[in-house]
Amino acid sequence: MEDPGHRTVSDPGAVKRHHALFRTVARRKNPKLRRTDITVTDEAAIKRAVKAASLGNAMEWFDFGIYSYLASTIGHVFFPSGNDTVELLSSFATFAVAFLIRPVGGMVFGPMGDKIGRKKVLALTMIMMAIGTFAIGILPSYASVGFWSPALLIFFRLVQGFSTGGEYGGASTFIAEYAPDKRRGYFGSFLEFGTLAGYVGAAGLVTIMTTFLGSSGMDDWGWRVPFLVAGPLGLVGLYLRLKLDETPAFLKLEGEGVRAGDAATGVETTAHGDLGKIFRNYWPTLILCIALVGAYNITDYMLLSYMPTYLSDELGYSDTHGLLILLGVMVFLMLIISQVGKLSDRFGRKPLLMAGMLGFLVLSLPAFLLIRDGSVIAITVGMLMLGLSLICMLGTMSAALPALFPTQVRYGSLSVGYNLSASLFGGTTPFVITALISLVGTNLMPAYYAMAAALVGVIAVACMKETANKPLDGSPPSVETKEEAAELVHAQAPEPRF
Repeated sequence: MEDPGHRTVSDPGAVKRHHALFRTVARRKNPKLRRTDITVTDEAAIKRAVKAASLGNAMEWFDFGIYSYLASTIGHVFFPSGNDTVELLSSFATFAVAFLIRPVGGMVFGPMGDKIGRKKVLALTMIMMAIGTFAIGILPSYASVGFWSPALLIFFRLVQGFSTGGEYGGASTFIAEYAPDKRRGYFGSFLEFGTLAGYVGAAGLVTIMTTFLGSSGMDDWGWRVPFLVAGPLGLVGLYLRLKLDETPAFLKLEGEGVRAGDAATGVETTAHGDLGKIFRNYWPTLILCIALVGAYNITDYMLLSYMPTYLSDELGYSDTHGLLILLGVMVFLMLIISQVGKLSDRFGRKPLLMAGMLGFLVLSLPAFLLIRDGSVIAITVGMLMLGLSLICMLGTMSAALPALFPTQVRYGSLSVGYNLSASLFGGTTPFVITALISLVGTNLMPAYYAMAAALVGVIAVACMKETANKPLDGSPPSVETKEEAAELVHAQAPEPRF
């Protein structure tokens, strides 16, 4: 993993762009900017914030990845035996249940994070995620207790979903508010590095255990082990989060010294955590967020969660065949994601997001035709085509989404918008695709579904504003050094008149 605190020397062109940014921010955005208003980021604090937020995100997607990759096994263990398709649909329906409760979690934890701070809420969501996942690992099977088994499974899936309602919005807000303006894309990309790491950990563990235990061993007891791993992972993540300080942007918003700056930028500190105000005042941005996240989540879950099941249940490959290839693709994406974040800082969020959306719109059908071919090379090339499209969004979205909303309602607004979309489109993706394949009778339905989502995403990206290298709305500029802060203040000095 690349060190998120590592600095590089800017090229002359980047320096000129940075100076131009200073002049623009100083003269247009903050005409009365003072040195005390500017946040000078602490490198060690950024490293801690990025690692703690990313680990929590990794754990979230480790949990959901396990469930996705063990969907067939969970169908056998927790539901009455019979038709394999019905068992699989029941398993995916239970997968989707966690997403149905996510908006409720977002509406509870998001405004809470705007009221009492990001750190406390993120620690709470970490505890609940660990409990929900660990509990699933010790549940009795349907053969042992009958319908109590799926009922308990659904309950703890609801616990998982409720807690994750406050996770992504909080984690992305946390990193965005810690990062300097000119490197927010780079630092934000490590949040999605955690996403990929969680999927890789889940896929790797499930693959190893399936190889050694076989299908019967996994059905008997092996499926429990990946869920039980979440316990110690949750304790580590909780420890890291409790050691963090609150974000500079939130502290400035709360502190006495920033009140004058808030008044100058139109921030009303009394608006913290007001859910009604979010829907009344920010509904156009919420709709944009829902559209962006919907396109992103459908393609994300289609490739990273559903693909192994698609390969085994729809195309008849072995359980480990697709997982091994997907594992290699995800490791490759992990190696390049921080570079995508840097590109978004250099060229902007919109070009990278548009490239990802257009990639799915144009390449989904050719990619699935290759995957359907069946050879290892064809499947790998097809998955890489989808993976490279996805990485343009993964490496950029965690910096683009927090910048849509102002600081005083950022956690709440993003949690509400993200989780409404994740509930409607993300968690339902495996279930919808499986049902459509059964209904329509073509195994190319994942490609068509991804293309439809990408089309919506193209329109949404075209409608959003560029936010790269700009201060977060409602927050003063954030820089890396005192020299940069001094230069920013100096740049606002009035030019001499002759």
